Amino acid sequence: MTSHMDEPPVSRQILVEIRGVSKRFYHRGAPLEVLHDIHLTIAPGEFVCVLGPSGCGKSTLVNLIAGLERQDTGDVLVHGGPINGPGFDRVVVFQDSGLFPWLSVLGNVEFGLRMMGLPKPERRARALEHLKLVHLSRFVHAQPHQLSGGMRQRVAIARALAMDPEILLMDEPFGALDAQTRAVMQEELLAIWQKTHKTIFLVTHNVREATGLADRIYEISARPAHVKRTYHIDLRRPRQAADPALLSIQRRILGSLGEEVAKVMQDELGEAIQVPVSAATADRTLGMHI
Repeated sequence: MTSHMDEPPVSRQILVEIRGVSKRFYHRGAPLEVLHDIHLTIAPGEFVCVLGPSGCGKSTLVNLIAGLERQDTGDVLVHGGPINGPGFDRVVVFQDSGLFPWLSVLGNVEFGLRMMGLPKPERRARALEHLKLVHLSRFVHAQPHQLSGGMRQRVAIARALAMDPEILLMDEPFGALDAQTRAVMQEELLAIWQKTHKTIFLVTHNVREATGLADRIYEISARPAHVKRTYHIDLRRPRQAADPALLSIQRRILGSLGEEVAKVMQDELGEAIQVPVSAATADRTLGMHI
């Protein structure tokens, strides 16, 4: 991907607002605060990424917006109104594609449309349209076990997009893929976003992925997580890996995120450590793949 692509319009309005949200779980009967006083917004058409150390509550944020969990305090709002449960306007793509092994590729993409009550001709046409969008028209009758990991994730993305959600929520969607497949999927997701103008909220631990895709990145701290920093990525797409401006942003994020990873490791090991955050060591210590 070498030519410049037109950027989808991003509204200055607020589509999603997380306001003063805290969330706790219970571990062996004791409360464990995962999120503390989280504030963030997502605009219509915006591509937002969330970065943070493992176990800091990134997936919990996705679940709160999806309506799969409820916060203990604060507000999670869509169009200014509270989220009261799951809805077809908010669809999640998980790290595991979650395809039904007994259904074909086409059947998997049609499944959500069937739950929406669409008649068969309409859901068939919509499913085929979105399989074409993710370049899987030749595999409509294949079974999930016949597909590679990247192809299964394409089916999951097609299934989500076919439901025409206002917000596409993505929880480490490429985390289980090899580096080469992951890079291809990132390019394809970017192309889909630029074509569909969907609002995307993507959780990742991969700095290169976040800086390559996002309009805005929220870095959240170690548990109990709060928004530590916000990064606005005002670089033209497609972004070049060797761009000094991009590398500078990545170094800033790695330095800040490395502090949070050190806190997590200190908490787990019971002793202070120093986490190196250079590009050469990032892959080993932070999983950033830079």
